[in-house]
Amino acid sequence: MHATLPLLVKTDFPALHRRSVEILQVNLGYRCNQSCLHCHVNAGPQRKEEMTRETIDALIAFIASSPEVKILDLTGGAPELNPHFRHLVVAARARGLKVIDRCNLTILEEPGHEDLADFLAAHRVEIVASLPCYLEENVDKQRGKGTFTASIKGLQRLNALGYGTPGNDLLLNLVFNPQGPTLPPPQEPLEAAYKAHLLQDYGIVFNQLFTLTNMPIQRFGSMLVSKGQFNSYMQLLRTAHREENLQHVMCRNLLSVDWQGYLYDCDFNQQLRLPISGLGRPRLHLSELNAEQLDGNAIRVAEHCYGCTAGQGSSCGGALGDETVAAPTCAA
Repeated sequence: MHATLPLLVKTDFPALHRRSVEILQVNLGYRCNQSCLHCHVNAGPQRKEEMTRETIDALIAFIASSPEVKILDLTGGAPELNPHFRHLVVAARARGLKVIDRCNLTILEEPGHEDLADFLAAHRVEIVASLPCYLEENVDKQRGKGTFTASIKGLQRLNALGYGTPGNDLLLNLVFNPQGPTLPPPQEPLEAAYKAHLLQDYGIVFNQLFTLTNMPIQRFGSMLVSKGQFNSYMQLLRTAHREENLQHVMCRNLLSVDWQGYLYDCDFNQQLRLPISGLGRPRLHLSELNAEQLDGNAIRVAEHCYGCTAGQGSSCGGALGDETVAAPTCAA
């Protein structure tokens, strides 16, 4: 069990219930070509867990029986490292789903993946790419030396294919995470700063910037504990809680699937091993039901949920509301 779980389970976070599942977020495995400091999955090159073809076929059957699901959101690790990634993308697109690839950009420069960008463009896959700053020093500090240069090359390759360019339906969105135990700055002005810097310095364009709050779990949570900052960070999240964000948190219409096919209310609960239960079972597998059967289900909450409601709020699609109290910079 994760080291920070006992610190998170006891909570007074408000009760929540599910709406209809529109987004299926699938973790294809924890293997990654990077080991980022903020990673809530603890992904890295040495991780072996990955979704099998059998489980992917069960996933496709789940989609077929769940017409309310409109979006397939693929994550990891680096989801593209799963050997069945392309099969799943083709199958989901054939069923009319929007497909999102949560790409770390550097995978586009890895040997054996030279045609990955072309594949994504050919199948009109939306890319949500992590770039925690527009400054090389900050990115390399968080994600490893040389990461920024590889990320810029990846973005330029995607732009050359039409991603993020005006009038094109190939969407390219970037993701910002704070460097340390702070809340993200306001999303809209930070997006403007990103666009100005990346265009001026590298000729790069993109559609939107998503600001995400770092969750106090896995690698980031362990870092907080080791530095004696866990309690102060949790207090920051609790103090900044905004009730209005509860209506828009992602767990209301998103279903998270782990690499083995078990179901969770969100990717963070997945990493804390807090599965959805029901049907007389302590955890549910996607082969046992369809999405409609989860409508109205109680959502498992814990202290980390305050990370989604703090300040402007945080979701896989970025901020949930407006916030104007911080400087629009990624340089902190």
